[in-house]
Amino acid sequence: MSNPVGATPVEVHRRAEDRVVRVSWRDGHLSEYPFDYLRGWCPCAGCQGHGGDRHYIAAANTDLDQISQVGNYALQMHWGDGHDTGIYTYDHLRQLCPCAECGR
Repeated sequence: MSNPVGATPVEVHRRAEDRVVRVSWRDGHLSEYPFDYLRGWCPCAGCQGHGGDRHYIAAANTDLDQISQVGNYALQMHWGDGHDTGIYTYDHLRQLCPCAECGR
């Protein structure tokens, strides 16, 4: 899997008071992901199934307790509902960017 230069974060901050994850990307772009948005787009097979279509899954508890780095290619989110199997690759996170510039 390729990882374009722009899809490499230089900083990741969990901002609990704002309920967002702020990612500063190597190309200078800034993404802010609301907790419920990230939880809803969890990429794990339990949430998305084994097919190719991705869909939003509403969750009851979208508190984000912790973020862990996975190698040099992804982040793992540890959610308040105990869910922690989603591996959010940097490419996936960049594609999920909800800002107007990215058009999501």
